[in-house]
Amino acid sequence: MADQFALTALLEELGQGHLFDGWPPPGEASADKQRFFAQVAQLDASYPGGLRAYVTNGRKLLADSKSGVNPLDGWIPSVPTGTSLEFASPVYTEHEAIGESEIGGCGFVLVAGGLGERLGFSGIKVALPYQITTEEPYLKLYISSILALQQRATELTGKEVELPLAIMVSEDTAAGTEELLKTNGFFGMKASQVTLLKQEKVPCLSDNEARLSIDPKDPFRLLTKPHGHGDVHFLMHSSGTIEKWEQAGVRWVYFFQDTNAPAFKVLPASLGVSKKLDLEVNSVSIARKAGESVGAIMTLTNQDGHSMTVNVEYNQIDALLKATVDPRGDVNGENGYSAYPGSINQLIFALPPYAAKLKETGGSMPEFVNPKYTDSSKTAFKSPTRLECMMQDYPKSLSSGARVGFSVVTGTIAFSPVKTNLADAKLKLGSGMPTYSAPSGEADIYAGHCQMLSALGVQVDADRLVVRAGVEVIDCPRVVIDPSFGVTLDEWRSKLPSPSNIKLAPGSTLVLSGDLRKLRIESLNLKGTLVVSLAPGAEVTLQNVNEDNAGWRFCEIAEGDQVPEPLAIRGYTLEKNGQRVLDFPKPGTFSVDDTANQCSLS
Repeated sequence: MADQFALTALLEELGQGHLFDGWPPPGEASADKQRFFAQVAQLDASYPGGLRAYVTNGRKLLADSKSGVNPLDGWIPSVPTGTSLEFASPVYTEHEAIGESEIGGCGFVLVAGGLGERLGFSGIKVALPYQITTEEPYLKLYISSILALQQRATELTGKEVELPLAIMVSEDTAAGTEELLKTNGFFGMKASQVTLLKQEKVPCLSDNEARLSIDPKDPFRLLTKPHGHGDVHFLMHSSGTIEKWEQAGVRWVYFFQDTNAPAFKVLPASLGVSKKLDLEVNSVSIARKAGESVGAIMTLTNQDGHSMTVNVEYNQIDALLKATVDPRGDVNGENGYSAYPGSINQLIFALPPYAAKLKETGGSMPEFVNPKYTDSSKTAFKSPTRLECMMQDYPKSLSSGARVGFSVVTGTIAFSPVKTNLADAKLKLGSGMPTYSAPSGEADIYAGHCQMLSALGVQVDADRLVVRAGVEVIDCPRVVIDPSFGVTLDEWRSKLPSPSNIKLAPGSTLVLSGDLRKLRIESLNLKGTLVVSLAPGAEVTLQNVNEDNAGWRFCEIAEGDQVPEPLAIRGYTLEKNGQRVLDFPKPGTFSVDDTANQCSLS
């Protein structure tokens, strides 16, 4: 009861007395009132500084919004500190080697608070198959990638290494994520390595005075909405996770998104950039085309000399540049790209300064508000709004001298998120802009593996653009390789001693699955489909494999056909006409030589 009195006093002090209008007299609706105060207490506890800070911040941001304050006024942009690497170049390999030596000090944070409803997928996005050749979900890919990095760090250090993973979930995704992990035995990771951080929502605001909104369906409940993925920093602090990691010797924290399958491809090289430039924040970025709907990493400097290297949202870039450094606005340079790298919300933090800042701020993040007004007077909202925060805005809380920069790897596919539904993706046909759809995300997985193989000298035909299910995608052999094959180009090279003796015909499918640490491919000529699977402890050499079969092919789904959601969001299915399977289900040493017509065990 005392807590209820304290919360009532707090709400009255904050000008929220309207919440009690029409309440029944004392003694009536007691259970509903207790439910109301339980929610208020939870909201007060889950926001840095509590409801007092939330309402105070809301009033200031809403006042700025009403008066038209431009948060970028007075800031001059320039190209930030960073490194651009050409994939597979000697400089790239050098940075991979530097980053490889740092892998054992990594912790990983997956931001996975959203459902796949916008895509037409009713489940959690990390359960969505990232490609339908093997139908493995995103979460398995990510955990397999971390385990591959863990194995490499163990090999390099000579001692057992465990790399921790934190997953930020929401009320919508918490149960589904936990079930997916438990049902699949955490995909080979120890349960103790995984921490689930549940993100709470924040109250909605009904007017410029930041009055909290009552749920129209329930007079004893506040209306709430998601606060944004910037909450991950508060959760890392408030849960004690970052302190635990620091005590365990973690030196780097890698933040990545829920449906970007190539997220780990350039991590070692990007980590090498962080190490070499001594960056406390490294935005793993992409080369950005002017006008693309991707934010840009810029160093902003104001008149007093204060500077910060931050993400600038794509809808602000052109106006900012026109008003400051270039009357042409957002334009490409001679290389066909903007001078400002594209922000993709993949971040590498140096842990010690990150932990220190979280202790200082309590994990609070810079916020913004985006109310939809009923008219130009900006006095009323069309619907309640809320404060929001973004993970990538963390550098705004740092001092001017903070070492913040970027890393870009060109010449390969390092970013291909799935966030656009098929109908919207089709509308972009012919635009030349990425669709970030399920068809493009899947095609880019195959293309990324082919780029790795081609860089090492494997004979793979050049990529070509085709239209699949109404979306322009890269067409190449469908190659799926488990991350255990290697985490750097040099590791891949060690398993392909004569890459020119490996040929993948157009339309072929190559699947390498299982534990690939001891797979070696000396000669392979593939037309059709080959599936190779290794159990732990199996040492396999494909000495001379020649395979020609009917293979697998994509078939577009006819309008009106009823298919599972993972296929419907792509617009095609997979037809399996012929394949060869080489399965090695137990430990041992094996070789396959088609010229001798034998599979031998030695």
